[in-house]
Amino acid sequence: MKKYLKSFIFLPLIFISAIVIVVVLVKSKTPIEHEKLTYPIKAVEVIEVEKIPFRVRATAFGHVEPAVIINAKSEVSGKISYIHPDLKQGASIAKGTVVLRIEPTTFEISLNQSKAGLAGSKSSLAQLDAEQTSTEQAQRIAKEKLDVELDELERLQLLWDKRLIARSTLDAEQKNVLSLEQSVQDIEGKLASFNSRRSAIKAQIKQSESQVNQNKDTIGRTEVLMPFNARIGVVSVEKDEFTPAGSLLFEALGIETVEINAQLPVQQFRPLVSAGMADSGSASISLQTPENLQTALANMQLETQVRLVGDLNDATVWQAKLIRLSESVDPTRDTLGLVVAVEKPYEGIIPGVRPPLLKGMYTSVEIFAPAKPTIVIPRKAVHQGRVYLASIDNTLMIRPIKVLFSQGDLLVIAEQNEHSGIKEGEKLIISDVIPIMEGMPLKPILASEYQKQLKDDALAVTSASNY
Repeated sequence: MKKYLKSFIFLPLIFISAIVIVVVLVKSKTPIEHEKLTYPIKAVEVIEVEKIPFRVRATAFGHVEPAVIINAKSEVSGKISYIHPDLKQGASIAKGTVVLRIEPTTFEISLNQSKAGLAGSKSSLAQLDAEQTSTEQAQRIAKEKLDVELDELERLQLLWDKRLIARSTLDAEQKNVLSLEQSVQDIEGKLASFNSRRSAIKAQIKQSESQVNQNKDTIGRTEVLMPFNARIGVVSVEKDEFTPAGSLLFEALGIETVEINAQLPVQQFRPLVSAGMADSGSASISLQTPENLQTALANMQLETQVRLVGDLNDATVWQAKLIRLSESVDPTRDTLGLVVAVEKPYEGIIPGVRPPLLKGMYTSVEIFAPAKPTIVIPRKAVHQGRVYLASIDNTLMIRPIKVLFSQGDLLVIAEQNEHSGIKEGEKLIISDVIPIMEGMPLKPILASEYQKQLKDDALAVTSASNY
């Protein structure tokens, strides 16, 4: 019993001693230091916002067509007696070359007949002139004889009045006078007919000359000359073949200039017009006359380049000129036709590298407006209509912006106002930031190479196909 009593008293003493020891150890231990929690610093790439020279550009697509195409047709009927050896599809023929001849024998016979008729008419006119001259001389002689006979009749009349001559003598003289008067009248009537006869012969000469000229023109049409330096398209005839008038002979394509009717979305054309007209200082224009339209196109100072679709070789670029717009908008595709011209498309050919611009080639037409200082940012820097900026104290700022229009990976935005936008000198974040929390600390890293590339892209130094 005493043994159990001692155990019961000893155990509480041990428990109390343990509690005292724990309390002493806890109180004697150094207090834990608490660290202040902050956001981790995020490294981001930034570019400095600035106005840079920017050229509005648009890309249209279309097929190459020669600016001049003729479908040569036969103007006379006949057998083809000559065809130039190079009058074959794809060949080139110089301006002024006789490429085809139709047998002219029948037309030469008609020409000779017309010449003979003209010569006969001219001979008749010469004979008429000689006859008129002779008749005028006969008229003068007849009048002189009549005057003499009239004097004689007057003398005989005086003698008869004195009964110095026989009546028969006076009657005979009167008869002579009447005969001479009749002769003079006949000659005058003949002279009066010369004018009408001459008019008739001159009309006949004029008709004969027309026939001669017509036959000469017809003979000239038996030879077909190439009117310009050309490449030959389809050839529809062969030598010794009979061709009726109006039938197709061959197709010739001009090589001095080609045109491309490129289709451009209307929404891409509007920024071009706005930039071009703003640069020219014109607020409005009138297009009621062709001169006004051409003046407006010239004032826009648009630069145009043509390249083959899918060919990124810088050597296959041609400078072009915007010469006219289509008369309407395609309602199905909402596109506007722009016709551009390329001069000398067959010059500067490099075999295997730079081909000529041939009919039917599919090309892209890049149109550039004059450069204008503008705030331009990359598309990847915009997040649901907002941009991320690094503040002066290197913290994250979120700000909405207004996009004026886009061009590939570039966005043209409005300048800062009281509600939105960015201004020059601010640091624009172009890298991804996750998570997004306004005011979080940043470590900006200036992306100088990217900013240089942005300036090149804004000036269209690189190809639009890179976008």
